[in-house]
Formats: sequence, C-alpha cells, structure tokens
Amino acid sequence: MENSRPSWTSRLTFILAAVGSAVGLGNIWRFPYIMGQNGGAIFLLVYLGLILTICFIPLFAELAMGKITKKECIGAYESVNPKFKLLGFLNPLTGILISSFYFIVGGWIIKYIILSVSESKITDFGEYFTAFTQDSIPACVYTLLFLFICVFFSARGIKKGIEFANNVLMPLFAVILIGLIIYSLNLPNAKLGLEYMFKPDFTKINAQMFLAALGQALFTLSIGMGALLTYGSYIKEDKSITKSTYTIILSDTLFALMAGIMIFPAIFSFGLEPNSGAGLVFVTLPHIFAQMHYGNIVSAAFFVLLLAAAITSGISILEVPIASMSERLKISRKKACTYLFLIISAIAIPATLSFGALSNITLLNKSIFDFLDFITSSLLMPLNALFLCVIAGWFLKIKGGHFIQNKFLSFLFDIGLKFIVPIILISLLYIGLK
Repeated sequence: MENSRPSWTSRLTFILAAVGSAVGLGNIWRFPYIMGQNGGAIFLLVYLGLILTICFIPLFAELAMGKITKKECIGAYESVNPKFKLLGFLNPLTGILISSFYFIVGGWIIKYIILSVSESKITDFGEYFTAFTQDSIPACVYTLLFLFICVFFSARGIKKGIEFANNVLMPLFAVILIGLIIYSLNLPNAKLGLEYMFKPDFTKINAQMFLAALGQALFTLSIGMGALLTYGSYIKEDKSITKSTYTIILSDTLFALMAGIMIFPAIFSFGLEPNSGAGLVFVTLPHIFAQMHYGNIVSAAFFVLLLAAAITSGISILEVPIASMSERLKISRKKACTYLFLIISAIAIPATLSFGALSNITLLNKSIFDFLDFITSSLLMPLNALFLCVIAGWFLKIKGGHFIQNKFLSFLFDIGLKFIVPIILISLLYIGLK
C-alpha cells in the first residue's frame, strides 16, 4: 500500500477524470432518448436551466467535502460526525450496484463494435438485440470482459491507471464525436433534427418533464454515488475547486448537446421516431447505420466513442468502493480490485441472465436488471445526494462565501444547499417510489 494518499498530477488530469466520470452513457445513451421522450427542445431548455443553476450546488458540495476531509466516502462522513458513518456506506454500495447493471451495457457496446466490423447482414436489429441479450453465456462473457477492462485500469492506481485512461480516452472521445457530428449534419433532412433539438414547444412543459430533466442532470453529473467526493479527496490542498466545478458542468453540458446534434439529425434524416426509448442506441441507430454510405465505419466509430465514455465512467464508479475497501480494510489496491471484481461479478451475472435464463425471476415486479436500475437511480442516488447536502450544509457548514465573491449569489448558494436542493431531492424520491 502507498504510504501517503494519492493525488492528481495536475488540475488538467483531475478535470479530465471528473469530466470522464460525468460524460458517460448518461450523455450518449440516456440523454438523447430521455430528451426524445420528453418533448425535445423544451426538455433541453429546462435541463440546461437546472444543470447551470441547481445542480452545481451538490456537485460543488461533493467535491468540497472530499477535498476538506481527504478521505474516502465512509471516512469523510465519519469525520464530520461518527454517527454519519453508516450513511457513508451507502456510497460504495451504490457504486457496486450501479456497476452490476451499468457494466452489462458496457458489454453490449463491445459486442456491437465487433458486429460493426464484421460482414454480417442484419435486417431486424430489434430481433437481433433481443436474441443476443437472451443468449446467456456470450452475454455474460461480454459483461465480465467490460468489468475486467475497468478493473484493470483501476488496479494500476491514480497516475498509471485512472489518469492514463482518461488522458487517452477523453481526447479520443472528443475527436470521434466531432467527426460523427460533421457526418450527421451533412445528411439529408439534418435540419429537422436540429429544429427538434432547438425549437421549443412550450405547450409540452409539465411537472413530470421537469423531474425527468432534473433526474437526468443528477445522473449525468454522477451526483449521489460518491465518485466526485472520492475524486475530490485526491485534490491537492493548494488547488481550487471553484473553476473545476464550472468546467465539469460546462463540459458535461457541451458533450450532452453534441451527442444530441450527432444523433437527432440522423434519426430525422431516415424518418424514424426520436422517442424510441432505451433501445435507441442498440436498435434504432444500428438500423440507421445500415442504410448509410460507409455505415459500418460510422457504426464502429460510434460504438468506440460509446465504449470510451463507458470506460471512463465505469472507472469512476469503481473508485468509490475501491477507495473504501483499500483504506478501511488496510489492503492493497490490487487486492481490493480483485475482491470487487468477484463481488460485482456475483451480482452482474444474474442481472445479465435476467434477459434470458433468469427472466422469470422478479424483484418488486421488475427483472433483476431493472430492479438494480430502479433502486440506484430512483432511490439510492437521490438519497445519497440528499444526505450529502444536509451534512455539507448543516454540519460541515460549506458556504457560498468560500468561493463566491458576490454576496447575493453566495446567499442563494447557501439557501440552495440547505433548503432548495434537499426539497427537490425529496420530491424526486417521492415521485420515484410512487
């Protein structure tokens, strides 16, 4: 084990890692179909308003709590008050449960990269996707392969593993994304997709859409799983997190917008529906790629892009339980990664099989995969974010005056952290559990 706590090599490497944590499947996979299901441009407008005003509050609080305490999640909560130790355990638990279904999607991406470069001719991508997810052994192999890739980088530590992965994958992600945007904007009827994204219909605004936008904002920024707290704990004492907070939010928002600009013009160019749901990436887009000139190349580039996003986010999710296990149990990082690989495998394999061999097993009338998604995104993440705001605002006493010069804006931050964001999170919990 290292004699001292690791830290980021530079502010840039921290920014790349934090942006890599935020910019993942939430931007490329989840954002376009959630936007498509909630009115297009008006959803985007509400989402941007929330992410730039409300969501920076818990994001800053999480980074600040990590930097101040210099501990992993359990230790950070315990250092504020020993009674909060149990609440700290919820963060690594959330990370393990998210990994157990999120990494299944990562396995699907690897499969689709291979499919893109093969010579196979598929006519019905919906049928193909269903058949693949129900084919138990190959699906499990791809899940474990993606888990192994993320654990491999994590086991190498902060500098050789996490920083290296983000320093390579995030620039690659940006280059491929820009290339795909240029290609998409040159498709026929691309203008219709841009109008859908940027021409709001105010009649479609409602409370459910507002909550969907807020839930997406929290999900995409990785708030409520302890990743940013853990990354914040690696920030050197003399480094400010104020600029970093805004950089993370603006970068994440930019990538979400770019993902929409890449996807919606293609959807409208081929006359498909933008509200096709979670199957957008694995059913609708492959159908579009198959009709394009050089579609196999575009498809391969897209799924490599998606894999890069999934790996950087996956590494950040793993870092929460890895840091907690290695520091609490006083074991090496590699040993913690080995234990974690076995723990996640034990949950992820049944979740993978829930599409096939274990499809008859349900929890709260949901498949194992859907149950893990529900319990993390609708319960644990908002609950963790709620506890974070209460502890940071009322007990650690993080104040806007620490980083905002304007007294009025500082006052708004304090009110937001102590009252507004907790009330909104309670509302999200109530809606999610109805």
